[in-house]
Amino acid sequence: MKIRIDGKTHIIAADEQQMLTMLLSTYEAAVHQNAELREAEEELRTLNDRLEEKVRERTAALEADITERKRAEAELVKYRDHLEELVHARTGELELANNELEAFSYSVSHDLRAPLRAINGFAQALQEDCAAQLDTVGLDFLDRMRAASRSMAELIDDLLALARTSRLPLERKPVNLSELARKIAAELREADPARQVELVIPDGMTAQADPVLAAMVLRNLLGNAWKFTGKHPTARIEVGETVRDDEPVWFVRDDGAGFDMTHVGSLSKPFQRLHAAADFAGTGIGLATVQRIVLRHGGRGWIEGAVEQGATFYFTFATATREA
Repeated sequence: MKIRIDGKTHIIAADEQQMLTMLLSTYEAAVHQNAELREAEEELRTLNDRLEEKVRERTAALEADITERKRAEAELVKYRDHLEELVHARTGELELANNELEAFSYSVSHDLRAPLRAINGFAQALQEDCAAQLDTVGLDFLDRMRAASRSMAELIDDLLALARTSRLPLERKPVNLSELARKIAAELREADPARQVELVIPDGMTAQADPVLAAMVLRNLLGNAWKFTGKHPTARIEVGETVRDDEPVWFVRDDGAGFDMTHVGSLSKPFQRLHAAADFAGTGIGLATVQRIVLRHGGRGWIEGAVEQGATFYFTFATATREA
């Protein structure tokens, strides 16, 4: 049989029955493949419908999430505005309270100091003018009265100093700690010239700090060192500088009475004392004042010591620098 395909003649060696069988077989295969294609197309359409449904569901979920997020953001803005209002109101209340405290402090300073001066003055007049008319017990009572009035005056001064550390504006400047320490040491020597104290103060110690508050720190620390070495015939007090954790650290060290480190946590609290008032005078406020000043500068302070082996108070100021 001759068949012409694409302009060419092909001879097929098959009879008509064989050709028919071949054609039917090819047709059946084509029908089968066409059915498979329709099934695949239907499955693809089903999958596409499912995908579109998933996309719609996800889009709806995202829209709901965006709506909820916007609602939450609006709530946060409302709460933030309300918080700012509360902070502003609270700040005003605190400023008013601080102003009242300052006025009260001045009132205490004036109203309490004057009666204490009068008590001390009259007690001194009795001692000087009427000593012959008083026995030993009476004179002892007058001594105690004068000592108590002086202690009360010192306590008032220390409380006012502690209050001032929070009210004074913080103005950082380069402060020469070496010169400041020498000036305070000279004052201590002048007030108690009989003491045999070796004072070691190196040159070149500077800090970026408030000059007034830095002076209060050194005055308290050097005063403590001077006081707690008072029962030793000779003493050594050192002001120095070191580095810890890449940070400049200053310290005041003495070889005096020291303290038990198990009680170190209470030393920076007002009115906490580790020595009897009969042994060492004071109000227990000095270290609390130092700690408050150091914290206001963004620094830290800590103390180390041992009984009868002296004590060392370390302190830092944030953004501290050393003089070249």
